Amino acid sequence: MSITISGLHHVTAMAGRAQAAIEYYVRLLGLRLVKRTVNFDDPLTYHLYFGDARGNPGSVLSLFPWPGVGPAERGGSETTAVTFRVPPGALEYWRSTLELHRQPFEVVSRFGTEVIAFADPDGVPLELVEGTEPPAPAAPFAAPAASTQAGPQSDGATHAGVSGEDLTVDLLRPSRYWTGSPVDAEEAIMGLDAVTLSVWDPDAAVSTLTDVLGLELSGEEDGRHRLNVKGASNGLGSRLDVVRAPQSSATRLGTGSVHHVAFRVADRPALVAAREVLLDAGLHPTNVKDRQYFQSVYFKDPNGVVLELATDGPGFTVDESLEELGLAFKLPGWLEPERQFFRSRLPVTASPEYADRFGAP
Repeated sequence: MSITISGLHHVTAMAGRAQAAIEYYVRLLGLRLVKRTVNFDDPLTYHLYFGDARGNPGSVLSLFPWPGVGPAERGGSETTAVTFRVPPGALEYWRSTLELHRQPFEVVSRFGTEVIAFADPDGVPLELVEGTEPPAPAAPFAAPAASTQAGPQSDGATHAGVSGEDLTVDLLRPSRYWTGSPVDAEEAIMGLDAVTLSVWDPDAAVSTLTDVLGLELSGEEDGRHRLNVKGASNGLGSRLDVVRAPQSSATRLGTGSVHHVAFRVADRPALVAAREVLLDAGLHPTNVKDRQYFQSVYFKDPNGVVLELATDGPGFTVDESLEELGLAFKLPGWLEPERQFFRSRLPVTASPEYADRFGAP
């Protein structure tokens, strides 16, 4: 018996300075800061979530900013690439943008598809690949009847604080494209496309991913094993690559490391059932953990790569409105009594949205 997953849920990496990460992922990559909270297992560390307009599962890269932890030391078993999907024809924009910002990158071809590979300022390995956009989740708000007419509103009508022009974009890409993004919709990141695991024993990794997580092996090229989620070959976060690590030394986590990769399960009953499957497979999952915006369990593949199963809900609007996602510093109820303590010890951060809202330079 295998687990039914519907794709990648999120990927979590390690950063250096929190504000520098916010500026990079929002201002350059155009993602939305959808939640500013703390690492629930180490509350003196921020946990920042970046994603699409709502932080839909499958769109999110989250970061643990740990100043002073030191750079990562690459080793034998770890996640070595986080691949985002952009619309067809958008790679030219991203090549020009990366060149403008003097961001080194490499263009490679995999399975007949062009990929731009680069790293964020902390060394987190990122990639961009073109792909079509699967159907979006339900729109975050009901549009007024007039807005369903063809073409933009000529009278500048607004709804929920969104202009008629922006509303038209939201109707075309409901709940996915963030209209506050500095990147136009035609080039904007849609969400996660895939991750790459570099491991000592690719066969053991592939066996776990297929036999336990239910992925399907769909191809092999130059030692790269490509796996897909069953029934979701074109969905966001529906792919995963496994390659043999070039070295067998131990990995040291640090800035630039991918801490873990999370896969989607529907809800808590599905998560509890999945945990039993992991136990039967001898993968030693944790107990179910309440992460406020989802519930999850963690485990390691046979090579030691940290993986997670996470529920789709309740989502990031559970404690903030859609309009104000990421603007406030949020804590779960059990940490709220210590708010001032955490505030006094965490560095001050601000979303670039504040500058946009209040006219700051």
